[in-house]
Amino acid sequence: MTEHVEWSEADTPAPPASTAVTPADAADAARLVAFGLQPKLAPARDQEYTELLRRYREDPAFARLADAVAAGLGLVVLEVSPRAGMAVTAAEDSVFAVRMGDYARRTAADSGDRFLHGLAHLAIAALAFPRPEDLADDSYIGRVTVNGVDAFVRQACRRLEERAEERGENTDPATDAPGLEAAWRIWARRSATGATKDARRPAASTTGIVAKALAFLTDSGFLQRTGDDNGGTYRTTARYQLQVRDMAGNAALAELSELGVVPVTDGTATLLPAEDTDDLDLVADAGLPFHS
Repeated sequence: MTEHVEWSEADTPAPPASTAVTPADAADAARLVAFGLQPKLAPARDQEYTELLRRYREDPAFARLADAVAAGLGLVVLEVSPRAGMAVTAAEDSVFAVRMGDYARRTAADSGDRFLHGLAHLAIAALAFPRPEDLADDSYIGRVTVNGVDAFVRQACRRLEERAEERGENTDPATDAPGLEAAWRIWARRSATGATKDARRPAASTTGIVAKALAFLTDSGFLQRTGDDNGGTYRTTARYQLQVRDMAGNAALAELSELGVVPVTDGTATLLPAEDTDDLDLVADAGLPFHS
């Protein structure tokens, strides 16, 4: 027989006391998020940053507080680690979100070319991490070049055009037609290099568009420039790998990666022949790495 025990109010175990959040804790959490918004800052080069990262990993209450500060700013925490620091990305409604129109104005680009700039960013991501295992491997470093990205997009354009012709579809839409489906056709018609009186690369050429995209990613701490060969050579950072992981499920990136135009991963423009696959045409506006 089980004995029934009556608990008095005095005998009831008290709930564990919660540690109150102090203004200093909130300031430290905000400071950590502020470090995360400086993508070029390496944690190993700043003692305070390193200490706040250690505290985040070892103190769950502080980690929750820092996550809440980030969420309040419209930021999504991708990873907090010594290799990437506090890696964050902006949600669509965040004040930190970069929009395609803003990007076009920042790069002094024609707003009518915004889809071409979006396609350049999409191609860079696909070229930098062409296989799922590349994205999954924290030690993997992708390498891209300006000329290599342009060659990659042009071969993808040829593949898509062949498919359109096989289906008897219009392969010459209006230049101002929206969406990535029109963008690849416009890209194929655009000069790769163009010409200027002083031999500079025109911003409206496709290599000029790629160069702008790579420079923007470098300024944002996602790439590092390593040389001048092939129009400019770049290597990926841990933050860029996390960003591409975050967008890897979108339709356009998957379709571009699966077209069969598989790049050699040393950053050169060498491409393998496309293989026959199912219908993988890029859909309008899908997967731009910017908020619309």
